[in-house]
Amino acid sequence: MGFPFRFRFPVIIMAIVVVLIRRISLVQGDIGTATSYNPPYTPTKCHGNRQDQFPPGNLFVSVNEGLWDNGASCGRRYRLKCLSGRNNRPCKEGTIDVVVVDFCSRRPCPSTMVLSNDAFAAVSHSPKAKINIEYIQYGPVDPSFLLFVFSFHLKTY
Repeated sequence: MGFPFRFRFPVIIMAIVVVLIRRISLVQGDIGTATSYNPPYTPTKCHGNRQDQFPPGNLFVSVNEGLWDNGASCGRRYRLKCLSGRNNRPCKEGTIDVVVVDFCSRRPCPSTMVLSNDAFAAVSHSPKAKINIEYIQYGPVDPSFLLFVFSFHLKTY
């Protein structure tokens, strides 16, 4: 005969919540600027001359003093997109995911993030432009958060 509707409905809702939470990342957004920089990309402040520090597609960045956090930003992941720029429509559609591998080498840093040439080409039509970006630090949802949501849900029924 199965479970009564009263017990099936919360289970269905919980399953939907779990699926959605697995697809959603916790985020903190901000607005900044981006420029590009040319190779050589090593050595970096994060991992020196190690080639395995660079993600597939060479989508990586150096960050300014505000994001550097005394080196704690090494390996942080950001999702970013181009918003605007001085040139006529420099932005490409969509977002890219980048990894922090270095501290901006120029003082003062010309932008919030200095993107590798490949990363910059993925978001902008203009390779030498300074663009305005929206970026969020992202990462997977903490599994203990899922346990909290599930236990809270069971206590309410």
